[in-house]
Amino acid sequence: MRSSGEVLREGELEKRSDSLFQVWKKKRGVLTTDRLKLFPTGLGARPKELRFHSIPKVDCVERTGKYVYFTIVTTDHKEIDFRCAGGSHWNASITLALLDFQNRRALQDFRSLRERTAAAAAAAAAAEQEPEEAGATGQS
Repeated sequence: MRSSGEVLREGELEKRSDSLFQVWKKKRGVLTTDRLKLFPTGLGARPKELRFHSIPKVDCVERTGKYVYFTIVTTDHKEIDFRCAGGSHWNASITLALLDFQNRRALQDFRSLRERTAAAAAAAAAAEQEPEEAGATGQS
């Protein structure tokens, strides 16, 4: 099993800006098991982090001659557009890492639910036995 924060991939991809002209800006992407970090080209600038817990899907994959275009959709319905070189497969890497994260989270949720259900059943069984034991000791 991969450890949280393990680097899966690094390289260049481009993000479309939110500005009026929507220019493509080169970023150094670092994909880990739980997020995508985007480092600007300037020195000393802080990276933008897209954490997988706030990303339900990677959408709108389109291939052109030179680029693959894709969109990351966030839980607040924001769409962030990216493009990468056709053979780099960034969209597939991000999608697979996101699915792996979602599967691990679903397993954790299931195990947690199962543990809570077992604890509640044990508490109910213990509560049922208490009155019986109190009645048995009161008769002596």
